[in-house]
Amino acid sequence: MSSEPSPTSPLSHRVPDLGALELLLAVARHGSLGRAAREVGITQPAASSRIRSMERQLGVALVDRSPRGSRLTDAGALVTDWARRIVEAAEAFDAGAQALRGRRDSRLRVAASMTIAEYLLPGWLIALRGERPDTAVSLMAGNSAAVAERLLADEADLGFVEGLAVPDGLDGAVVARDRLLVVAAPSHPWARRRRELDPGELAATPLILRERGSGTRQVLDSALSAHGGLARPLLELASTTAVKAAAVSGAGPAVLSELAIVEELASRRLVEIPVEGVLLRRELRAVWPTGHRPTGPARDLLSLTRATTG
Repeated sequence: MSSEPSPTSPLSHRVPDLGALELLLAVARHGSLGRAAREVGITQPAASSRIRSMERQLGVALVDRSPRGSRLTDAGALVTDWARRIVEAAEAFDAGAQALRGRRDSRLRVAASMTIAEYLLPGWLIALRGERPDTAVSLMAGNSAAVAERLLADEADLGFVEGLAVPDGLDGAVVARDRLLVVAAPSHPWARRRRELDPGELAATPLILRERGSGTRQVLDSALSAHGGLARPLLELASTTAVKAAAVSGAGPAVLSELAIVEELASRRLVEIPVEGVLLRRELRAVWPTGHRPTGPARDLLSLTRATTG
């Protein structure tokens, strides 16, 4: 199998498409190419052709075919495990994208701060879809202050925030806990330190930060208030993704949710910088207007957040 794409070609040329990965997962479940083809809605010849095309693309044999059925090769079993993660991520992407479309018949309006909207909410929406498949959900994403404003203006039924406390006028419940990390690109001088960073030095250093009103900024402001307060930001950006990209590029150190940088830390595109004597932890909360306990789909989503993070 010598027609696999070059490592320098675009990722879309090197990774099989979603339909091919779903077919491979179906083969793994059924042990039969024919039954897998029926599950994904294509003919058996088309399924066989798609598997062969994927094998050529990857340069490895994935399926052993015999009169008794289709069995994954050792390489195929490994690729299937990777494929499952991609399909699960695609399901989360789909759940989030559907909610963002804000359909007019939405019966559950959700407002979420950026980190929760990016890294936790799609999974919760998948779980809600399993419980209530006919519930239409709309999602509004912003910082924690904006979420509170939406709820108080009756523009959302349930909110999720990341700050230090429940915003005024709202009740809430803790649904998860998070840790903020100081990170930098491997090329940054902090990445080569042998001792923990002093809180005063962290406070005095211009950082890449989220905007005021974000939960991340609130926690950092509070933690460093006794050490002279935050210096003027090096960059002030409106999303976790933007802060992360700037830090990875080497623009400067940043403070980010541990939820957001698992892959970057594992691949060493970012390095955690330990800080002495500063606790950068926060509780992630579901919130709603005081005296108006969530009901219906909002209550169900609240219950699911506890089930999936507990």
